[in-house]
Parts: sequence; structure tokens; C-alpha cells
Amino acid sequence: MFHFLRRTIYFGARVNKVVVFKTFQNVNNLVLKTCGIHLGVVRSKRRKTAEERKAPRVFNFSPKSKLKANQVVQVWKNMTVAELAKAIDKDVDHVYEVMTFVDNSIEYDRDESQIDNSSVIQDIVKKSGFRYQFVSPPTVEQKEEKLRDVFKRPPPEDPSVLKKRPAVVTIMGHVDHGKTTLLDTLRNSSVVESEFGGITQHIGAFSVELARTGETVTFLDTPGHAAFTAMRSRGAHITDIVVLVVAADDGVMEQTVESINMAKDAKVPILVAINKIDKPEADIERTKRMLLQQGIELEELGGEVQAVPISALKAKGIDELIEAIALQAELLNLRGDPLGPVEAVVVESKVDPRRGKLATALVQRGTLTKGVVLVAGEAWAKVRALFDDKGKVLTSAPPSTPVEVVGWRELPSAGDEILQVDSERVAHEVIKFRKNQKQQQKQELDYEAVKMKEAEHLKKYKAELEERRKRGRYKVRPTGPRTKDDTEDTRPRFSVVVKGDVNGSVEAILDVLGTYEAELNCDCQLDIVHYGVGEVIESDVELAEAFQAYIYGFNIPMPERIAKIARKKQVRVRMHNVIYRLVDDIKSEIQERLPPRQVEDILGEANVLQEFIITEGKKKVPVAGCRCTKGTLKKNAYFRVRRAQEVIHEGELHSMRHLKNEVDSIKMDVECGLQLSDQTVRFKPGDTIICYELREESRKTDWNPGF
Repeated sequence: MFHFLRRTIYFGARVNKVVVFKTFQNVNNLVLKTCGIHLGVVRSKRRKTAEERKAPRVFNFSPKSKLKANQVVQVWKNMTVAELAKAIDKDVDHVYEVMTFVDNSIEYDRDESQIDNSSVIQDIVKKSGFRYQFVSPPTVEQKEEKLRDVFKRPPPEDPSVLKKRPAVVTIMGHVDHGKTTLLDTLRNSSVVESEFGGITQHIGAFSVELARTGETVTFLDTPGHAAFTAMRSRGAHITDIVVLVVAADDGVMEQTVESINMAKDAKVPILVAINKIDKPEADIERTKRMLLQQGIELEELGGEVQAVPISALKAKGIDELIEAIALQAELLNLRGDPLGPVEAVVVESKVDPRRGKLATALVQRGTLTKGVVLVAGEAWAKVRALFDDKGKVLTSAPPSTPVEVVGWRELPSAGDEILQVDSERVAHEVIKFRKNQKQQQKQELDYEAVKMKEAEHLKKYKAELEERRKRGRYKVRPTGPRTKDDTEDTRPRFSVVVKGDVNGSVEAILDVLGTYEAELNCDCQLDIVHYGVGEVIESDVELAEAFQAYIYGFNIPMPERIAKIARKKQVRVRMHNVIYRLVDDIKSEIQERLPPRQVEDILGEANVLQEFIITEGKKKVPVAGCRCTKGTLKKNAYFRVRRAQEVIHEGELHSMRHLKNEVDSIKMDVECGLQLSDQTVRFKPGDTIICYELREESRKTDWNPGF
């Protein structure tokens, strides 16, 4: 197709004569050559009229460029014809004119055509009389500035798209009150047998089909141990109903109160399951009164909270509890949106030796399928496979479905919000933006700390300057050696490397160890060299060797190959399955590193009756004439002289005599003469001399991890 020229080009002008040429822009060069026509030199066949020949000649010139010759022009690849014209400060027609003398430029026949050939851009700039410099395209920077983050979608405007979804029920309560046993009874399994020490140490997500109603309910089993506070908090904030398990024999305990407060903060309805009613010491009424004291108003006492007495071990009252859960779910009228991008939350994450990085997620909106790209915190995944809690492969996961996601490039943290994005490129941009935001926040905090330090220094400097002005400028030069502002920390150090099976366990261990780091007066410094999720690997051993650290593994196997390397490098590795045993181990290691404490053992006391001055050689030496009033005085012990509740001397003894004989000890009610090693100390009647010994005693740390 022939595209006609936008304007007429005048060139080949002479002094007294103008030759007019007409050029057809955007005409295929091959067609013109085939027709025997040279591009840009087609002579006009029309002759001028008499009026045109008599008219004054008009010359058309291109606009004067603001750029000077040989000036550097910034260009980039894939820039359009219009952008190139703007870069060299010329109009678009000038670029098209120059293109007639540039090879491989025929295809760029529109203003919005992107010039993907760098040599074409170079030739155009050079033939226009400028130099070029390739830079990053500004469009990329603008896109990065426009990209902020991905967020949850607003609620759908049409309620008809919402479908009924299963209820999410979290079982909470104090440790060893029967939470996991109740869940085992509900789904006819034996999870509690797989838990070390008989306590739950993970947050588990399970789909259970209730036999009585046939409905599917998603249960979250949270640990009751004091170390897993963060896990319980997450469970309370992603649930629809909280089943509070309280043992009838123990009543309301510390973690029970904590679970109640978490449920109230999350504004989630509570059902109370009073467990262990089959025990002889069970007292249901006392348990109800204790619940009332914590603000739980039961139905039988005029409140709205239903309490169901059960025995999870013997399956008593389970049907009534199921009916209460189904009724509460029906009253809540739970609906979910199965359409659109996926929104979920990370319940737990771990590293599987065979499948890689895994995350247990609870879908909250949309339908999760294989192949979608997800972003959670600073981690992203392209879903390779989905599994349910029994290990069965799933093709899709609608709202309220707990699912194990395989395909994470980095391990997300428990509690992170999962959002679906369009592509891997968008995922990378979102992760980059979030990391930049985190870095900026850190820089702001560091800047505030620097400003505070600077303000303190300025205040001190102004005070010194004012004092200097009062004294005079020549009287304030510092004398003596310069001293350092901060002293070196000489406390003993205990370094650890922590590896756990899941993210929540590692988080709980770090929270417990953080309670020790908060103590400012601790005499042994605890350093966490490294922590992570998964088995102990060779780099962990090398890191522990470099820092002389202990490796603590929680609920993970120890590969034999790594164990041999650790033994060869003399690195201590401690494996534990129960968290309080791991903490006790660390506590005992800290106590072994504490410096011993000197303890005084009082042996006896004596009262000074009179001071005697004796002559030894040419010196006059004071001697205290005393009577032992308590215990025994020993010559090789230490002595403290106290006068009117003030200690005037502490030190060793030079001589102890009874009558004229040198003795090693003096018993009670026996008089003696005491001569101190320091002969400058003078005595007065009424002084008290205390005899004591010093012994070293091993210390115990005051660290209280909270359990």
C-alpha cells in the first residue's frame, strides 16, 4: 500500500533558482526500485503557471534546534519515532527524512513505531549532527514507581456470587486439657500419639466431615504451651468459631485466660467444651464459676456462651458439641467468594526433604488451583501441587479449605497474607517493592537513632562549650591519655544455631530466647548465630564451628553424614522433640558459663577492749586486745574492722596471740591479741572485728522463660 507524503520537502536550492521535489514517505523501497524510481528524487511533472512564476519564492526551513552540534543525546532501545524526535529536539518529519539515508529503517513508518534496532537509532542521531548515549528507558522507572503493592480485593458488590462455605473452628485452651484428643475423637484419628511429650507443638489444619450432620468443618488445633503464644494468636484471628477446651479438674488456667482474651480481641464467638468430666476430681460447677470470673457468661447463667460437658477420651458429649458447632455456624451464615484471584493465609510452613518448601494455607477467597502465582510477604510461589491434610492430591481448593501448597521459591512466614498475582514478573516486582519498603523503614529507624545520638552529643558539647567559656579558652585543654567511650564486653558468651521442623516452632523458640536477651543484667551473653527451617546441613556445622556455637534441632532428624562432619569438627549438636526440654538444655549451658560467685562464711566476731602499741625492731605497731564473742577466730582467714556500722578495713592477719603464744585459732570467750597486716590501722575500744572466709559458689541464672 502506498502512503502519501505528509508534507512537501524542499531541497537542492540554488542562489537564483529553486528546484521543487515531491517525496512519497512510507513507500516500500523495493517497489520504488522496481518501478525505476529513486526514493526522494521524483521530479514534479506539473509546470508552473504564470502567476506562480511571478509569485515571490518561499523557502521552508525546519524549526531551529535548541541542541548544539555534537551535543550528547540520551537514547534507549525500543524508543518510538516520536520519542527519538523529542530527544534530538526535532520534529518527526526530520526523523523521517534522515531515515531515507539509514538502512533497515523502512519498517518504522509511524510515530508510535518502536525502533528495536540500536544501530538505526545510532545512525539517525549521528546523521542529525549529535552524539548518543544509551540509558535505561524512563518507561521502566515509571512502571516501578506506579507499582505499589498487591492488596486484597474489596468485598463483592453483588451478594449473589457468595456461596456457602465450611466453618473454620479453632480449638484453644491450656496445655494438657485435651484439645488434640478432642480433635482425634472428631475425626477418628490419633494425632496425639504422634506429638512428643503429649503436647501439641504445631498449629494443624484439618478438614473433618461430621458424621452426625454430614457437613465439612475446618478445624485448627493450636498448642497450649506457654511458648506458642504467637501460634494461638494466629489461630484466633483466622477462625469463625473458637472452641475453648477447659479441663473440669484443673479449671481455668493461665493459657485459658490468654485464649479467652485472644478470642475477644478477634471478636470471634466462643463455645466452651468442659472436658475430662469422667475424672473423679472433676468439678463442673467450679469450672463454670471460674469462667464467669473471666467474663464468659454461659447460657444457663443468663449469657450467650454455650458450655458442653464432654469427655474427649471416652467420646461422651461429642454429639452435643457437634450440634452446638453446627448451630453456631448456621447462625453466622458463613459465605465465601469462590471467584477471582486467591486470597489466603499461611497457617504453617516447613521444608520437606523430598518435596522442598511447603506451606499450609487456609483459603479465604477465590479458588486455589495448580499453576497460579502467589505472593506471601517476601516469598512467592508458582503452585506445582496441592495436598489436603491426609496427603491426597487436590485439583482445586475453594474457600475455607486447608491445603498444603508446593512450589515456594522462598519459605513464607506463618501468618503471612497470600495473594494471587498475574505472572512471575509481577511477583518479582512486588517482592522487590516490599523489600525496598522494609529497607526504607529500617533506614528511617536508623536515622532516628542517629538523630537521637547526635542530639545527645550536641547537648553534651554545648554544656562543655559553656563551661569552657567560663574558664577561659586556654585552661581547658584535655590532659592525660584519651579514653574510649565504650568498653569491651567481657561477659562469657553462649552461641547457638537453631533449626526447626516448621516456621511456627522456630518462631516460638526465638520468642522464648528473646526473653533472655531482654535481661540487661545477664552475666552471660546469648547469641543466636543463625536460625532456619529444615534439617541440619553442612553450612550450619561450618557456621557453628566458626562461632563455637551449639546446634539445637527441634523435631527434625539428624542425617548421619552431617553427624559425622559435626563430630569431626567437634561441634556440639543437641536434638529435642519437646520445647521446654530444649529451653532447659540451653538454660543449663548458660549456667555452666556463669562466673562463680564469692560467698562469705562468717566464722566469728571479737570486740576490741583496748589498743596496745608494741615495738618491733624500730617500728611501733598497734595491736588490738580483743575477746572472741561469737564462733571462732582463725589466723588464715580474712578480718573486717567495723566502727559504728562503718567498715574501716578489710584484709589478712599478721599475728594472732593468746597471752604470749602464737596460735592459729581463738575460741569463744577467750581473749587474744590481733595484729593486722596493714600496720597503719588504729583501733578504738568498742570496735568489732569480724572473721570470715571466702568460697566460690556456682551460680544459677535468674532467667525465667515463662514456664
